[in-house]
Amino acid sequence: SRFDAFSPSLYFGKNEFLMTADPTGQNLIEQESLDECRILEELRQTPELLELISVWSGSELGLQSRLRRQFPDALVRSAISLCELRRKGVNKFSRAASMWFDRRGLEQSTAELVARDKAKLFDDAVWDLCSGIGSDAIAIADRCSSVIAVDLNPAAGLRTRWNAEAYGVAERIETRCADVLKLDSISGWVHIDPDRRAGSEGKASRIEDYVPGLPELLDLMSRCRGGAIKVGPASNFGGKFPDTEIELISLAGECKEATVWFGELAGSESFRATVLPAGESIAGHPLDAVAVVAPLGRYVYDPDPAVVRAGLIDVVAERLGLNRLDGAEEYLTSDRLVQSAFVHPFEVLAELPNNEHDLRAWLRTSDFGQIEIKCRHIPVQAETLRRKLP
Repeated sequence: SRFDAFSPSLYFGKNEFLMTADPTGQNLIEQESLDECRILEELRQTPELLELISVWSGSELGLQSRLRRQFPDALVRSAISLCELRRKGVNKFSRAASMWFDRRGLEQSTAELVARDKAKLFDDAVWDLCSGIGSDAIAIADRCSSVIAVDLNPAAGLRTRWNAEAYGVAERIETRCADVLKLDSISGWVHIDPDRRAGSEGKASRIEDYVPGLPELLDLMSRCRGGAIKVGPASNFGGKFPDTEIELISLAGECKEATVWFGELAGSESFRATVLPAGESIAGHPLDAVAVVAPLGRYVYDPDPAVVRAGLIDVVAERLGLNRLDGAEEYLTSDRLVQSAFVHPFEVLAELPNNEHDLRAWLRTSDFGQIEIKCRHIPVQAETLRRKLP
């Protein structure tokens, strides 16, 4: 079953899904999708339910008891879940309070700042495949003339359209319910966020386990002018996508995603690290530079995780005039303070042996408050060590 556009009349009362005996369970999945769409529509038409939850100051049990006297159980469960997700969503979206989420969609969605940064490279008309709750489609539509957002789940299309309304770009987004593997009309610019949780064993770390998988992604790249493929930052993307630029993106010190830029949108370098919210990028190849290994200086630097995952530590060290403490680990050092979004500096006050007795003795005579323990490539359990310190 395929819908070219979303409309309540498509979902309800017209039997677009023909229910027959199906040993694969596909009919059950389709019915669950229809039920989800129906509840979403009802919830959207019942704003007073969400308002009651948002202003409630009593116990959760009391809240549920009151709501169930006025509204159906399924609607109450959906409303409570949405309000909880909206509270969590403020860490990702500036307009989370008026957005529509499901748990999986929020977890897999691209954070607003990351999506907006990626959208800078797009123009004109763009396909957004496996669009989820629409975070990438919304950011792209804010800059481009039109976006076709495609997802297999019709409820995802509803959320995309309503979230686009929250950001004022709904008129530039067309939502379609379709299997992206069966679309043969895709061309021009494309953004795709493959499903990393299609199986039953949690999030996939191998690109071969994504849906669409590697063969389908490579075929899409060959048919389009250019675009971006969103993959997990810990995935095995190395060597999988020839003639591309792989950008590692961090936000507030956490590496959020790897973006495979292909076609006309690929840069001239193999790897790029982008640090947000600073908005700074550095591009190169891990073999382009070899940093000098030197003794510990007055300052030690912890590289941003995007720089580490992109393999650009030596490139950063060379451009900033820093040295490596060791050829196999990531910390950098210098005698003068260097400020950069790509590294986090610490002043060295003492250098001690890796001995708990000496460390405890030194800390007893030092004016310290909270201690942050950083460790790379040595067998130290930070929390275990913390409990042993004064």
